[in-house]
Amino acid sequence: MYRNDGFRELDRQECLRLLRKVPVGRIVHTRQAMPAVLPVNFCLDDDDAVLLRTAAASELARAIDGSVVAFEADEVDTGARSGWSVIITGSATVVTDPVDHERLTRTGPRSWAPSPEEVFVRIEPELVTGRELVAGRTMYGIDLSS
Repeated sequence: MYRNDGFRELDRQECLRLLRKVPVGRIVHTRQAMPAVLPVNFCLDDDDAVLLRTAAASELARAIDGSVVAFEADEVDTGARSGWSVIITGSATVVTDPVDHERLTRTGPRSWAPSPEEVFVRIEPELVTGRELVAGRTMYGIDLSS
């Protein structure tokens, strides 16, 4: 559905389809009562959960295990002034099941900075929202295509 401001709201399935196209997103969590944002590589699991892989002793793993977090990924074409953004909000948990961990070692995301002991973090997609800025549309009377 197009809005008057040049944005189109994306449904859940379209959001998940777009997330499968990009390798990097941002995890948003709380650190010392302040918002913290970290870029991370990721993938989606078969049940559409966001999967991260990080060092077992990392501050990130400790900070988000058992917490509600946001995860955002996007793709922007500055030349065409178009793009999309998807946000997943949900509970993050470190994967502790040995069978699931072994499966994710084979199929999950690969660390860009490997460590000797790594864990997988799963973010359940409780709320999935997204929007697309459409090239050639106008916003506030401004032609975005020029």
